[in-house]
Formats: sequence, structure tokens, C-alpha cells
Amino acid sequence: MNASKTPAAWPASVPSLEHIAAQRILVVGDVMLDRYWHGDVNRISPESPVPVVHVKREECRLGGAANVALNVKTLGAQVTLLSMVGQDAAAQDLKALLTQQGIQAELGEDPGMATIVKLRVIGRSQQMLRIDFEKEPDHEVLATLLERYREILPLHDAVLFSDYGKGGLAHIPQMIEHAQSLGKPVLVDPKGSDYRRYSGATVITPNRAELAQVVGAWHSEHSLQQKAEQLRQTLQLQALLVTRSEEGMTLFQAKGVQSVPAHALEVSDVTGAGDTVIATMALMVAGGLDLAQAMQWANRAGGLVVAKFGTASLTYQELFQPASPSDVPADASAN
Repeated sequence: MNASKTPAAWPASVPSLEHIAAQRILVVGDVMLDRYWHGDVNRISPESPVPVVHVKREECRLGGAANVALNVKTLGAQVTLLSMVGQDAAAQDLKALLTQQGIQAELGEDPGMATIVKLRVIGRSQQMLRIDFEKEPDHEVLATLLERYREILPLHDAVLFSDYGKGGLAHIPQMIEHAQSLGKPVLVDPKGSDYRRYSGATVITPNRAELAQVVGAWHSEHSLQQKAEQLRQTLQLQALLVTRSEEGMTLFQAKGVQSVPAHALEVSDVTGAGDTVIATMALMVAGGLDLAQAMQWANRAGGLVVAKFGTASLTYQELFQPASPSDVPADASAN
């Protein structure tokens, strides 16, 4: 298998806003509410040697699969979000944010579930502490999610599974099988050490730490290629896309390996960058680009979003309009 390097230049195929707007993406997975408490740090607690954060401002953002859906939406496409929440205040806040962003959401409710909340305490623009609140949904309640998935999947061009390991994708093998039967591209942002549940997907997008957890550590590019190809074949994937932080991204397919270096920008916060990457991949694949072309746009999107603070998204203009005319190659064309 031969590896080829592609420069992190402006991708040659620039999709039009009209083309993007025609795409319909179904996002399924674990939604969460990201809360931020911003404040000042001016002293150490007399009770324990920890900083005291005087909270001045509170903020809520969409997290998890909800942030993936937001990225699809802000890039200009149509999106439906399918997930589970509890019957609590966090669920109401989450629904309000989804409505505010104009995201069509199908949220099943489980009274025994605690809607996932990640509370981040920020002092002097630095994250001091994160507190998680969560309780997994009931599997019988999740069966209703599977039924609704089968009803609405035919209305979409691609399905994206955002797995945060919180229990919301207990039926993902059946969901992937159904998408296969309809010929829909399936993209998965995976979690955990057992990837067999993702068998048959079009592409999965682990980062390098997540991949190492599944296939073991590698000490050379050749070793990585062997391990990645073996996993791809075992899971019967069309492709495996590994996001490698400062090393860029590498796409493993039966026809070979392609890499792109990281899109060089100042890194402010990597929170939610994977959400932006897979949302962009799904949108490009749904729009007819091959996986290698889609990777180039996903790489650019990831480089742009890490320059923002916290869980963030990109607009069509941010991703598809160059900073200067020199950024675009002469052969760039609109779809």
C-alpha cells in the first residue's frame, strides 16, 4: 500500500451554497448540554489549596451530537437530529438552544435518564475544572428511537453517528445495517475499545489516541498502515479516517493511503473539533465528493474551528471563502 502526501492547500472543488443547502444529513447520537461558568481568579481558598473562581457570567452551548448537528446547520445544509434526553431542566435548555439555532430535532424522552451536562469552570480564560452529570437511557426507551430512525432515514442523503459512549447508540449495528440496505453513506465518530458495532460503515473517524486504544500502539508509518488496514478489512469499512492532531489526517482505503498535513492555525481550544470534522465529511460525501476530497475540506474545517474557544461551529463563509484570492488554486471550480 503506497502512501501519498497532499499539501494542506485550498481544496480544488469548491461547492456552491446552493449545492450545500440541498444536502440532508441525519445526525444520531449522544446529545449534551455544555455549560460554561466564566469568572475571575484572584485568590486561593483558605479551606483547601485550590483557586477560587468568582463566577461573573454563565453560558450554555450545544454539545455532543447536538454540536455535530449545529455544524451541519451553520455550514448551510439541512439537518435532523435524533437522540434521547431526560425530563429535566437541562433537557429544556437543550431544546431551547436547538430551536434558537433552527435545528429540527427528534428527541425521545426517558424520565429515568439524566440529560448529559458538561459544566466547565473557566477562570482567566483557562479551564479550571469540568464537572459531568449523566445517567444512561433505558434500553426499552431506546427501541422507540430505532423505530423513528427507520421512518425518517429515507428522507436523508447520509447518516452520521456521533458516539460519545453514553448509551444512546445501543442499536447502532441495526441502524448501520438499515442504512446499508438503503444505500446511504454511513459516517461514525467512534468511542470505546470495541469497534465491531460499527461494522459495515462507510467511514469511521477515530483520532490517533482512540485508534491506539483499539489496535495498539504503532512505532512507524508502516506499522500504522498495517494496523489500520487490518481494522478496515475486519470491520468491512470503505475507509478509515484517522485524525492526527498536528500530524494532520490520514485516509485508509482499499486503493491506498492518502494524508494531508494539519491546517496550520493558532490553536485556542480543541473542544468539539472532532464534531466539526465529521460534520464536514458527511456534508461533502452527501454532496457527491469522494472521501479523499471530503478529507481535504474536513481538514480545513478542523484547523479553523480549533482557533475558536469552546464548543464551536463554522459558517459556509468561514469554510468555503478564502482569506485572500491567492488561497485558491487556478483550477478551483464550483459544483
